[in-house]
Amino acid sequence: MRILVTGGAGFIGSAIVRALAQEHEVRVVDALLPAVHPSGAAPVLPGGVEFLPGDVRDRAVVEKALDGVDAVCHQAAMVGLGLDLDDAPDYVGCNDLGTAVLLAAMARAGVRNLVLAGSMVVYGEGRYVCPEHGPVAPAARRPADLDAGSFEPPCPICGAALRPGLVGEDAPADPRNVYAATKLAQEHLAAAWARGCGGRVLTLRYHNVYGPGMPRDTPYAGVASLFRSALARGEAPRVFEDGGQRRDFVHVDDVAAANLAALAAVGARPPGDARVYNVGSGEVRSVGEMAAALAAAYGGPAPVVTGEYRLGDVRHVTADSSRLRAELGWRPRVSFAAGMAEFAAAPLRG
Repeated sequence: MRILVTGGAGFIGSAIVRALAQEHEVRVVDALLPAVHPSGAAPVLPGGVEFLPGDVRDRAVVEKALDGVDAVCHQAAMVGLGLDLDDAPDYVGCNDLGTAVLLAAMARAGVRNLVLAGSMVVYGEGRYVCPEHGPVAPAARRPADLDAGSFEPPCPICGAALRPGLVGEDAPADPRNVYAATKLAQEHLAAAWARGCGGRVLTLRYHNVYGPGMPRDTPYAGVASLFRSALARGEAPRVFEDGGQRRDFVHVDDVAAANLAALAAVGARPPGDARVYNVGSGEVRSVGEMAAALAAAYGGPAPVVTGEYRLGDVRHVTADSSRLRAELGWRPRVSFAAGMAEFAAAPLRG
């Protein structure tokens, strides 16, 4: 197949490109946004991969990139929680307008197979069970409670402590910040495109992706990158809240393998189909555990738990990835211990 990877010079996109290039013709379009590529240098891609510099919001760029393509792997996005609401226009422009321009061009070009990079942030908080009231959506965390060091969200009915669990793809969406809202809008746009032109879309909701090549020293990076950057400066990783936030840290190579499995499967789906999959390792870890494992592997100072918080953050969100395993035969290969050891020694993207 000839596959277009948007954002193929980025952290996750480049891992997908390396994996695809072993068996397929690959074309990359990437705007080399400064938040991800501060040097602005041309990316280093595998031999035979065609690179088109440009923005997916540019109709002419996208139409050229789609020429002769069998499927699109759409990774291009502005990522992270951002700094404040002033970031909202950039997020909507990059993520939603860019996706709309791409989908419209795919409809015109007759390209009907799409794998979309989604995110677990669309869930907001994860799945919770109250001992008395069963599964519930947690009440919002209040600044006064957070200031007092009470970080667990309470039952909205009785105020009791909740038990966190794994969240499945059928859980209601509840985006808690602008980035999350744009990622959910991408899914809706792709589903509308599939219904409107007989396309097929598989959305992969990534959980906390980490690994070699993460961008360094940027507020838009994931927590693993921020901790790794601190260690590289000789500083202790600063862990927010009490470090007990539950996450699913999945290695970038496993995410790339999930994209390959989705690209192999998407063409067999019925026209108009839109299917969603969680992509997680299945290993539930706390942010504090991850920081400690990374610091130990790096040989740097132990993490410092600060008690600080951000109102846009969620307490616990971990994946049930059984649908991806059952339907596409995907399995994560990189364990938490091995992945953290590799990440501690790997260079970050400058």
